[in-house]
Amino acid sequence: MNTTATLPLRAGGKPRTTKTNPHMQLDQAPDVTVLESVIRRAAALPGVRVAHSLRAPAGTAGLFLSRDDAQGPDDAFLLGTEFAHFHPLPDGSMHMTLPAALRQEVIENGWGESHPLAGFPTVSSNTLMVFAPRDASEGEILFELIQQSWAYARGELTN
Repeated sequence: MNTTATLPLRAGGKPRTTKTNPHMQLDQAPDVTVLESVIRRAAALPGVRVAHSLRAPAGTAGLFLSRDDAQGPDDAFLLGTEFAHFHPLPDGSMHMTLPAALRQEVIENGWGESHPLAGFPTVSSNTLMVFAPRDASEGEILFELIQQSWAYARGELTN
């Protein structure tokens, strides 16, 4: 997917989620094998380090860039140089930042929703939850979105 590609509609209804912090997905559990593959692929992106999230409950795996690689705008990050994180099972959803137009497309096509605190002080208005992948094709979409978030955090995409 590039930033001009059209994101397909996500099949089925939206999963139930919490409306406050912690913002979690409550049903439509992920395919664990697919999710683990997506996490491995995300961890292998150039310059990415995986560590405990600075902004989520215990067990949440954050994706971080080095200071040198983190050249994106402030709203491309969750906290520090963390641009995305995976929620632990049974949830499997993610929070990430995306440029505004792509973020809106994710929401409109059923792949995610705005974080309930997006736009509040210290929470980027571009923060959203992307729902857990239920199958391999959804895993591919999720990985493509992670790559867009990574590129945004590196300063390769504009808002």
